[in-house]
Amino acid sequence: MARPNFVLIMTDTQGANVVGCYNRAQAGLGTDRIDRLAAEGVRFERAYTSCPLCTPARGGLFTGLTPSVNGAHSNNLAPGWNIRHLGEHFRAAGYRTAYTGKWHLDGLDYFDSGVCPPGWEDAYWYDGRRYLDDLTDEEIHQWRHNLGDHPAGFTWAHRLGDRAERFLAEAARVDEPFLLVVSYDEPHGPSVCPPEYVERFADFRFRVGPGVFDDLADKPAHHREWAAGRKTPTDEYVDHAQYFACNSFVDDEIGRVIDAVNRYAPDDTYILYTSDHGDQFGAHGMGGKGPVMYEETTRVPFIVRPPRGANAQPGRVVDGPVSHLDVLPTMLELAGQPVPPVYHGQSLAGVLAGGDLPAERAVLMEFTRFSINHDGWGGYQPIRALVRGRFKLVVNLLDSDELYDLQADPHELANRIADPALAAQRDALHDALLAEMDRIRDPFRGPAWERRPWRVDRKQGWGGLYRHRPDDGFSPATLAYSTGKPPESWVMPGNS
Repeated sequence: MARPNFVLIMTDTQGANVVGCYNRAQAGLGTDRIDRLAAEGVRFERAYTSCPLCTPARGGLFTGLTPSVNGAHSNNLAPGWNIRHLGEHFRAAGYRTAYTGKWHLDGLDYFDSGVCPPGWEDAYWYDGRRYLDDLTDEEIHQWRHNLGDHPAGFTWAHRLGDRAERFLAEAARVDEPFLLVVSYDEPHGPSVCPPEYVERFADFRFRVGPGVFDDLADKPAHHREWAAGRKTPTDEYVDHAQYFACNSFVDDEIGRVIDAVNRYAPDDTYILYTSDHGDQFGAHGMGGKGPVMYEETTRVPFIVRPPRGANAQPGRVVDGPVSHLDVLPTMLELAGQPVPPVYHGQSLAGVLAGGDLPAERAVLMEFTRFSINHDGWGGYQPIRALVRGRFKLVVNLLDSDELYDLQADPHELANRIADPALAAQRDALHDALLAEMDRIRDPFRGPAWERRPWRVDRKQGWGGLYRHRPDDGFSPATLAYSTGKPPESWVMPGNS
């Protein structure tokens, strides 16, 4: 096979728990096309976002760098000038690159600027601003307030499908590899979709689980503040027909793109599907997303379907944690391109070929603040979390911390941070988290992350190594302060 093509499909606010192939206990989710994609490809059972928030999650996915390092650690912040996204990488590698849909990375607002960034073809760029420009004032009001009945053609999602189909048809006529990203806003609110979907889900109830009854007694204060004023739940279910109607609608729109790949380029195209984050849906008394690391918002769907005939194990399910940060390194290796050492994730190409994940593989997640434009959901809440094996450690820098045994307590009801029976596992996770913050050059690292009331022994204290930025394949190499020359190692002692 010549250099493969890539179609990356992503949604907004679609956690793993609202996708049928991940939540078989919930009937009627209506995600048949995504479920079929999983049956034809490889499904990663425990995939995590780098941050359970729109802009930071997208920045992590598209740059391979954690949000705090790439600069987009809050909504309405853009990655730094010297941070390259996947479009620029693949354009430099000789690929045609097209992006259509929600971007949410230019640092302006929810709808972006309407200006196509470097690395993408302007003809297919269709961010929120360009969609708004195609609507009348009345239609904009209808969209943002979800008023009236909307045919499919009215929706942003359907217009993205039109552009994706057009690009794939055109690309099939040219002997040139391509990367296409189709980024849906749906099912994110206002969850606009045609009336037949709303009617189909009029009586639908989603089982959140026992997490709705969490009294948060042993949880951080900002969890209780977020959940303050909630209504006392009477059962484990939530009514949100509009969201789940849109959830099924965007599944059908995703199906249009899959069908176009099958029609125009099935033999040499990888399809990757994921979402930026999930929704709490009342679990732990919270709705939406924000400064918490519960599975409802951090665990996302991630499915990869290799080119036709290239998948020796269709329907394979891979256990063990993986991250959005792994996506770009994986795509580059599959494309036969070098994977620069600057990336924080690791390629999963070997896993897609039938290999296994390392038993002790860990995934780092973070949170800084919800938005620089408002202080919803608590304002500044610096958090770092590490998932490894059956455990999840959450360090809330300004609050108390959390430890969950995801195997014994999958709904994360019992915070075991002070449980002496798990002290060894907790401290080992803590050491791994601190080491990972050092490795990635986390700009918010410091002794306060070590100075936790439950940690008796501290190893590093004040100070540490000098960490040069690893090579990214684009920027000039960093120079050592003391010599003005490239450093012998990217991690050096003292103040080199």
